[in-house]
Amino acid sequence: MDEELERDEKVFLLGEEVAQYDGAYKVSRGLWKKYGDKRIIDTPISEMGFAGIAVGAAMAGLRPICEFMTFNFSMQAIDQVINSAAKTYYMSGGLQPVPIVFRGPNGASAGVAAQHSQCFAAWYGHCPGLKVVSPWSSEDAKGLIKSAIRDNNPVVVLENELMYGVPFEFPAEAQSKDFLIPIGKAKIERQGTHITVVSHSRPVGHCLEAATVLSKEGIECEVINMRTIRPMDIEAVEASVMKTNHLITVEGGWPQFGVGAEICARIMEGISKELLLEYSKAIINIVYQNMYWLKRSKARGGQMT
Repeated sequence: MDEELERDEKVFLLGEEVAQYDGAYKVSRGLWKKYGDKRIIDTPISEMGFAGIAVGAAMAGLRPICEFMTFNFSMQAIDQVINSAAKTYYMSGGLQPVPIVFRGPNGASAGVAAQHSQCFAAWYGHCPGLKVVSPWSSEDAKGLIKSAIRDNNPVVVLENELMYGVPFEFPAEAQSKDFLIPIGKAKIERQGTHITVVSHSRPVGHCLEAATVLSKEGIECEVINMRTIRPMDIEAVEASVMKTNHLITVEGGWPQFGVGAEICARIMEGISKELLLEYSKAIINIVYQNMYWLKRSKARGGQMT
């Protein structure tokens, strides 16, 4: 965020305790001292109010980053996120973009009860007009937030509270101020040939741990980090499943109508078409071969000139 605030004066951050307190999870540490009250703004505890202010600012040409202390609180502002931000570009006939980022911790944490333990990937991934990203590693977090801020559409960035303090190796290329991760592109975190395992956010780490254990038993998992929920890189998953012929999805949300359910449905549709095409080619080839040998046998019997 610091790099994007420095790069573009239209970018600003607002939310509860993001300024003087350095953020509830210290994500915005030092930004208020560097950029001041006009660009790092503490808000009242009113998600509907400050989300509406952020959406209006985006419509006016600014690039707000609207932080929810947890995405569970975004339910207080869901009318602004969906009806005001997500639908405006469509309802204006493409005349009014809404370049806004909604970000904050998402999913289950430790000891915060059911009301603060929901994953909103499927909720917001369901809505046309939104882009939804879900980073796992430090590389994901940096590349996706920078792409989200530069995007001219409303982007929901679903971080994970339990990942804030987890260290990762940080590649040299990711340390560049120009480093971006394209929205809508998945990453193969581990190559494999037996099973495709697809996940996003914190469960990616669990999948990699499981893949290491299974590797000792001779089972090689291909682990795919989705990175983006909407638009979904289903092509990457299809290509992997065509290789492994097996698919497992892992997520931190509820199973019914979840991200995994969507992946499975689209793979069934896509792979079925691929398999039907391959089956049709095989049938045509068999028929052709049969006709060829039939003609040859008739010719040998003197029935064909």
